[in-house]
Amino acid sequence: MMRDEVMLEVESLNVHYGDFQALHNVSLSIKRGSVVSLIGSNGAGKTTLLNAIMGVNKPTSGAISFLGERVDGLPTHKIVAKGLAMSPEGGRVFPKMTVKENLLMGAYLPNARGKKVAAMEKVFSLFPVLKEKSDDESTFLSGGQRQMLAISRALMGAPSLLFCDEISLGLAPVIIKDIYRTIGAISHEGLTIVLVEQDVKRSLKYSDYSYVMLKGKIVLEGKSAELSEDEVRDAYFGTNRYAHY
Repeated sequence: MMRDEVMLEVESLNVHYGDFQALHNVSLSIKRGSVVSLIGSNGAGKTTLLNAIMGVNKPTSGAISFLGERVDGLPTHKIVAKGLAMSPEGGRVFPKMTVKENLLMGAYLPNARGKKVAAMEKVFSLFPVLKEKSDDESTFLSGGQRQMLAISRALMGAPSLLFCDEISLGLAPVIIKDIYRTIGAISHEGLTIVLVEQDVKRSLKYSDYSYVMLKGKIVLEGKSAELSEDEVRDAYFGTNRYAHY
């Protein structure tokens, strides 16, 4: 498999909630082994796009392909079985279950079940605090620890593409730094990652390519190193030349 192979292709995607159009002809391309940022404010359409890709929302029109195969219209469990996973916004975990039980829930697919012991050791090496608290109920974890657990649970399914939705939301800067350092280590091992973020500076720093969403549209894209923070912020807030969107 080539590193520049396109893993995920979204083409002219439209999503409606009743009469309200949430996504307008959204197109993006995610290459194997890359880290891609999807930047936008609350209500920009980021989560709607993720939910459409993961089979939660049904697109009105357009196409979603993973490794050259159409996946739009498939139920979520079949999309996950193909190698896509998501760490949800806010570090959502199963509150009445222990850390270990949460992790085992991430390895429910047949191809992951037989590797669950090795996978658990791997996530414990990435986030040692989870090993220390493996028998604790997740209710008693801090916000940062719950976010680590949510990421680890997604990794237990041995995905080839991981969506991280707002992983820095509400966390202390030192915790965010640790989590992003780990995300970098995971990406260096070959996992393709999509970071869904509101933080412009961090998004550009940790990604290879960035898309900026505004009012359900992709209004700016490019190599992260070549995009200026000012231009991205204008697109983010819909100011200056983006005011017409």
